[in-house]
Amino acid sequence: MTDIWIEPDTVFDGQALRSGCAVRVVDNRVAEIADDHASGAVHRIAGCLAPGFVDLQVNGGGGVMLNTSPTKAGIETIAAAHRQFGTFAVMPTVITDQPDVLDAAAHAAIAAKDDYSIVGLHIEGPHISAKRRGTHNPAYIRDLDARTMDVVTYLRAQDVTVMITLAPEAATTEQIATLSGMGAIVSIGHTDAPAALAEAAIAAGARCATHLFNAMSPMEGRAPGTVGTIINSQLHAGIICDGHHVDDRMIALALRARPAPDLMFLVSDAMATVGGPDHFDLYGQDVRLDNGRLINQEGNLAGAHITQAHGIARLVAHVGATPEAALRMAITTPAKVVGQDHRAVLIGQNVQNLNLLSDQLAQTRPFTDVFAQAVAHDAAE
Repeated sequence: MTDIWIEPDTVFDGQALRSGCAVRVVDNRVAEIADDHASGAVHRIAGCLAPGFVDLQVNGGGGVMLNTSPTKAGIETIAAAHRQFGTFAVMPTVITDQPDVLDAAAHAAIAAKDDYSIVGLHIEGPHISAKRRGTHNPAYIRDLDARTMDVVTYLRAQDVTVMITLAPEAATTEQIATLSGMGAIVSIGHTDAPAALAEAAIAAGARCATHLFNAMSPMEGRAPGTVGTIINSQLHAGIICDGHHVDDRMIALALRARPAPDLMFLVSDAMATVGGPDHFDLYGQDVRLDNGRLINQEGNLAGAHITQAHGIARLVAHVGATPEAALRMAITTPAKVVGQDHRAVLIGQNVQNLNLLSDQLAQTRPFTDVFAQAVAHDAAE
């Protein structure tokens, strides 16, 4: 049995950054956090102790794309690639493709549902706007149909968390209500919808938005579009913070403009290059990394080459977010969106699911490294 007190510079408990407190670890799990901990040996360490990052939009990693490897092994490879960068919970994302690819991805998600690293399955397309498709293949875009509805129904019957990104113009409000009613998280994205149509989707049950600003009708003075509708709404919204997809000043504006705190969360939209080679195949085309940007053969952005750790650091250093707010965006809020709040707390958490970050959150390393040293030190005494 291990029973160790560890005192980092700061502790993120899922809501707030705390200093001057210690964490008690019993049998590899956090048992308590105390401002006035019991007397005796305490291991003081530099950095910020926090739960692992949660990412709800992960297309690939470790050289693997879910679309091209829609298997349990593919999901495990993607999760392992992101874990080395501090993201201990991922939502593998299958983008617009042939129906058989979605079927295979659904079966893979069911096979992997007991893996703590896997949050569920994010279905991004094919029920999107051709005009706002981004890198998605137009050949597979179609309106929401019975086949996809059946896949989501099956996933929910197997207790798999589902997020489905769709354009309001590609689905009826009745379909959105049905998806919402079965517990799927309907997320508005890849859409050219005017404000009224986006508002109708929200009224029908949509409760999230996919990569705010990207692939959606923009906000204008006399036409709020989807962007303005989302910013004004109570929807949770993911955003990519890599310096390429959205200008840092626009992210700062959105954070200030939302009607309530903690409605924004960080996503990577990561592709196979994270923890993998600098290029990969998508729809039979080579997508390459070019000065931090992933570019397809059309010259368009094709997902992102970024981790949650880098996104957090950029939020603090370039957007002006507080470290506390940045951590909530990468841990607490995404966990809440998918109804898995337990991922965002320290108490009861296994040490293997914790991160140790530098003071300005610019560097991340697994807490297990430091914890193992503390255990070895105590054993040697």
